[in-house]
Amino acid sequence: MASAATGYFRRLTRKLTEDVERLDAEEMAESATASGAKRASECCRGEEVTMLGRLRSVEACPKAAGAAMEAEFFDGTDSVTLVWIGRRKIPGIAPGKTLMVRGRVGEREGGGKVIYNPYYELRESS
Repeated sequence: MASAATGYFRRLTRKLTEDVERLDAEEMAESATASGAKRASECCRGEEVTMLGRLRSVEACPKAAGAAMEAEFFDGTDSVTLVWIGRRKIPGIAPGKTLMVRGRVGEREGGGKVIYNPYYELRESS
């Protein structure tokens, strides 16, 4: 019983003293792994993937550039840009929302990962 209490206090102390963003990222990565999703850091160009994570930012591209909406998706290990072509707004897609996304990973000019027109499912935040 003493070891269980010691473990509890060790976890509690860690949560109170460590960086909140790092702990949140670790928790998201653990949730993604538990759901059977692939980690963004392990995804390669051309691969069909399913990932679980949270939207950090969402923006509509200007009309001059053509209709498109971009979102930064983060699963605790890496970021992936999600792009919906032909859309300026999607109900439910907003910063802080948790999503399960599926699609083929591509690569942008700068080297960042991207998924165009991903299938998505809104999830309850944990």
